[in-house]
Amino acid sequence: MDEIYLVVVKVLVAFFAAGLLSFALTPPVKKLAHRIGAIDVPKDARRMHKKPIPRLGGLAIYLSFVVVSCLMGQWTRQSITILLGSAIIVILGIFDDRNALGAKFKFVIQLIAAAIPVIFGNLRIELITNPNLFSDQLYLQFGVLSIPITIIWIVAITNAVNLIDGLDGLAVGVSAIACMTMLAVSLLIGEIPIAILLAALAGACVGFMPFNLNPASIFMGDTGSTFLGFMLATMSIQGMFKVYAIISFAVPFLILGLPIFDTAFAFTRRILSGRSPFSADRGHVHHRLIDMGFNQKQTVAILYIISTILGLLAVVLTTSGEFRAIVMVAVVLITIVIGSIVYLSAERRKMRYHEQQLQEELKKRELAEEKTDKPEEEKHSEQKP
Repeated sequence: MDEIYLVVVKVLVAFFAAGLLSFALTPPVKKLAHRIGAIDVPKDARRMHKKPIPRLGGLAIYLSFVVVSCLMGQWTRQSITILLGSAIIVILGIFDDRNALGAKFKFVIQLIAAAIPVIFGNLRIELITNPNLFSDQLYLQFGVLSIPITIIWIVAITNAVNLIDGLDGLAVGVSAIACMTMLAVSLLIGEIPIAILLAALAGACVGFMPFNLNPASIFMGDTGSTFLGFMLATMSIQGMFKVYAIISFAVPFLILGLPIFDTAFAFTRRILSGRSPFSADRGHVHHRLIDMGFNQKQTVAILYIISTILGLLAVVLTTSGEFRAIVMVAVVLITIVIGSIVYLSAERRKMRYHEQQLQEELKKRELAEEKTDKPEEEKHSEQKP
């Protein structure tokens, strides 16, 4: 009982300490963003804000996490390599927030950052439970492929969280929910050191949220979104993939379900339209919800609820063995249905919008033609005696 009490105290201290520190660091980081010119100026329809807003807010999240985790965390060689990789991601994000960098260059640096904990820290997804429920083989061993698979997972989640950072408070809120879910799962499976780090990361997100919720006074920028994606990816490998039970491989996919679905949907959409999967567009889930008529706060709330539901299902999969297969199938079906409804509704709304535009243009042309015809008729009437 004393051990449980001590763990709870450590988790709470890590959470509130990181939260308070993140809250205190955000104003000076905001001033720094103005000083170095890390400002997000709305230049296209993808951006929801109408006035320039400073970026770089993720630096406050990063610094508060590092300080608290160094004071309270149990740092191993693996943890140190993760911290080193995250530092590279944050430095890359700072430069990207200041001067927009090329997608290919960022991708290469992300691969290097992901490779550091994988190669030097032995952070690897070596096996997962067999998704085939009818197979006698319980686990799928990756062997040598564990290295590229792990690197791909880290880079994919890093960019997935970055891609959903399109509305005030969306990415940081979804990341905080994912952290809290992973925290619960870590406590259930006895991964206490990871739970403390996740508590610090969740606290850092929550401390930053008052400045980032709509209307936001500062953005996380790539500094924050890529850092959070990197940490969520590496933390999931440390804890979630170690739950060796039926369908446990689904736990990290459920926790990170929203960014994974949005990224997969975006890449598929872009490739099918003949464009680069890394090209920016206005077709993400949050954009489609906005096009359906929801405002920013409503859209963010809806996506928070979806993330929370997926997180709760992940906890159910961790704790309840009897209904795991049923829950897994239900989650997949619900995700497909919701995604299809959002997509079809947005497409219909776009079609109606384009039809209205065409009708308005036709009316304008008709009015313009009538105006040009009237003077000629008046001239003819004046010439008649």
